[in-house]
Amino acid sequence: MRTENPADAAHTTELVFRQRLAATRRGARLARVLTLDQLNRWGIPYDSELSDTTAALVAELASNAVLHARVAGRGFELNLTLSDDAMVRIEVTDTRGDRPLRTPDDEGPTPTLTPEAESGRGLIVVAALADRWGVTDGPPPRKTVWAETHAPQ
Repeated sequence: MRTENPADAAHTTELVFRQRLAATRRGARLARVLTLDQLNRWGIPYDSELSDTTAALVAELASNAVLHARVAGRGFELNLTLSDDAMVRIEVTDTRGDRPLRTPDDEGPTPTLTPEAESGRGLIVVAALADRWGVTDGPPPRKTVWAETHAPQ
């Protein structure tokens, strides 16, 4: 799908992919596979740096939606947008807007991770891989965690 975005002159034409998925491990895995396939259809080849980075970001955000924001009977939505300047925006929307996430701009103590911890690194990975990321509150009860990454220059 092609859409025009008049609000942002730098990104005039965008390719958009949207998919609702079950909030299960299989759904999270499918989000990553669908992302790789869609990027390839858009001309971003498998195993390229942009493809690998985008797939890793989708894997982390989808896993978080499944593990930490799951509500019985409700799935999550994956949105991918590719702009003219090879910027990919990933959005994962879940139905747990009541469970806020800490973003890089939040104040307060950062949780301490131990080498033995089995979780807690997902958003650290997202922050390391993404050019920008954040959280947007949606209509209740939703929230969207998003990340943006560009093709290497």
